[in-house]
Amino acid sequence: MPLELVTLRCLRDNYAYLLHSEAGTVLIDAPEAQPVLTELSVRGWGLDAILLTHHHDDHIQAVPELVAATGARVIGAAADAHRLPPLDVSVVPGEPLEILGDPVEILDVSGHTIGHLAFHFPQSALAFTADSLMAMGCGRLFEGDAAMMWASLSRLNALPGETLICSGHDYCSGNAAFALTVDPDNAALRERMRAIAEAASPCAPATLALERATNPFLRVAALREGLGMEGADDAAVFARLRRMKDAF
Repeated sequence: MPLELVTLRCLRDNYAYLLHSEAGTVLIDAPEAQPVLTELSVRGWGLDAILLTHHHDDHIQAVPELVAATGARVIGAAADAHRLPPLDVSVVPGEPLEILGDPVEILDVSGHTIGHLAFHFPQSALAFTADSLMAMGCGRLFEGDAAMMWASLSRLNALPGETLICSGHDYCSGNAAFALTVDPDNAALRERMRAIAEAASPCAPATLALERATNPFLRVAALREGLGMEGADDAAVFARLRRMKDAF
C-alpha cells in the first residue's frame, strides 16, 4: 500500500513529517510535540517510530514528550547516538532498513552537521533530507565543510527526479530571494516564487526535478560562468555560492 504523507509546521519555520500506512505511523524529526499529537488525535493514529536526521534541538527536542505519550521507538544514527535522545534502533548509512513495509536507504548527508542522515523511500519516491538539501537552498555548514556538503548534495541529486524532497525548514522566501540574485534569468525559479506566493500550503516537499531547476546549489554548472569561475570544479563553485548565501 502507498504511504500517506502529512507535512506538519512546527515551531516558527520547521517541518516535521508523518508517514502512515496500514502497518502504522512514523514521524520524521520531532521539533515540537503538540502539532504532532494533535494531528495523530485528529486522524486516530498511533505513533510507532520517530526517525531522527540529526542532533540539533529543533529536530529532536520533542522526542521525550512524544515517546512518553505514544511509546514510539526512536531511530537515529549510531555515530551520533551520544548527542541524540536515547535510541531504540541505531543505524548507519548503507545498511538495510524497513519502515512501514517499505525499504529505506540510509544516506550520509553530512555537512550541516557531521553524521546527518537522509532517509530515502525509493518505492514511495520520498526523501527526508532535513537540513541538507532544502527547498531552493541547503543547510549552513556548521560542522562540515563545502566539499563534504557538495558530496552530500551530489548523492541526493543522483536520486530519481520524481523523488519528493522533504526538507526541514520553510526558508523559501530568503532562499528564493538569494537564488534570484545569482540566477536572475531563470524562468522556472520565477514561476516557483509566484506559485509559493499564491499558495497557502507549505513550500516543501517539492520534487527533486523542481529543485534541479530552481535551487542554485544544484545548478553550479549553469552558474559557473556568471560567477566568473570558468575552469573551477563543481565543489569550488558550490563553496562560493554557500559563502555568498551566508553573507546575503
